[in-house]
Amino acid sequence: MSAFAYRNGVLHAESVPLPAIAAAVGTPFYCYSTAALEAHYSAYAGAFAGQDAGVCYAVKANSNLAVIRTFARLGAGADVVSGGEMQRALAGGIPPERIVFSGVGKTRGEMRAALEAGIHQINVESIPEVEALSEVASSLGVVAPIAFRVNPDVDAKTHAKIATGKKENKFGIDYDHAREVYAKAARLPGIKPVAIAVHIGSQLTDLAPFRAAYERVAALLHVLREDGHDIQRLDLGGGLGITYKNETPPDLADYAAMVRSITGNLGCRITLEPGRSLVGNAGILVSSVIFVKPGLHRRFVIVDAAMNDLIRPALYEAYHGIVPVTEPDPAAIKEPFDVVGPVCESGDTFALQRLLPPLGADDLVAFLSAGAYGAVMSSTYNTRPLVPEVLVNGSDFAVIRPRPSVEEMLAAERVPDWLKA
Repeated sequence: MSAFAYRNGVLHAESVPLPAIAAAVGTPFYCYSTAALEAHYSAYAGAFAGQDAGVCYAVKANSNLAVIRTFARLGAGADVVSGGEMQRALAGGIPPERIVFSGVGKTRGEMRAALEAGIHQINVESIPEVEALSEVASSLGVVAPIAFRVNPDVDAKTHAKIATGKKENKFGIDYDHAREVYAKAARLPGIKPVAIAVHIGSQLTDLAPFRAAYERVAALLHVLREDGHDIQRLDLGGGLGITYKNETPPDLADYAAMVRSITGNLGCRITLEPGRSLVGNAGILVSSVIFVKPGLHRRFVIVDAAMNDLIRPALYEAYHGIVPVTEPDPAAIKEPFDVVGPVCESGDTFALQRLLPPLGADDLVAFLSAGAYGAVMSSTYNTRPLVPEVLVNGSDFAVIRPRPSVEEMLAAERVPDWLKA
């Protein structure tokens, strides 16, 4: 059963009625389910039981410390793409030996911090990067365990803004250059190539692109070993999609079986880096209706959440289910509305001509599947405070990021002396 379900006519998060949270923290707010987080992680771990595989949560999907700590307690590692995310992972209880540092533009300061922390692996994406890492590692007197992220030129069949594995994308080393790049890295001081990494994109709902990419990586592994490289790890990235509307994501058992069929005889430790598939459907955004605005040609439901709180519809044309928190009468007639926020942008639109039951001012609505790339991508545009995040655990809930006041936002800024007169 979903962690978010109607009980006695009211939408609940586990055993907590959402209106109770709204009364305590105000709207809009993000709400996450501990039960859903744990179930999604356990499904991954269970699917790969019996394989030499580890799950490193992709922190960029949702970097709240309480979410990270929930996964840390289950034995997860972390995939990070910035120094700040690495600090979050460590603060959230992820041991450094279970952290992989990815990303196309690491600074020398970030490299130094990663090496000083003793993380598991640094995924490198260019010759200039590995040369810089060599200099940093040598200055510290340590050896950096690295993978090169290889770009297999596989079309992930996903949104252009979240596809990462084609040759025109900025990520990774061209597959055809990988052999010479590994040879160069092996000659650099302070560098030890130990793995191959690949990640072809996000929100994939078909196993075929994964299979194509992994088969290319397996072929490259044999070549690199013949060249004398001691490659003992394969980092297969993330990318499994979730259901937002009517998608049919791959079954985890089928995904795990496919990975085993390709990598089972390679003698490699497998790293998996799921993000969206762990947190996406474990979170919702709850908002209040401000007005229902009639028009000659369209009708609008204006809510107090906005594009700065949930940018995915504006950025990716993404779909999120929208449901009233009070369960509608089954006989209620649904009518088309544009669901929009209060920000002064036409792009501040969550849905066009969405069929909804009758709604009125102060009614609560929930935006579904908002646990990934929601709060973590939010901003303070229009001087709108970041919304609170709430974690539910059974019949309990806690605020895991409070809403700042406008006064607190202003206090973080500084006016130079020459403007004070």
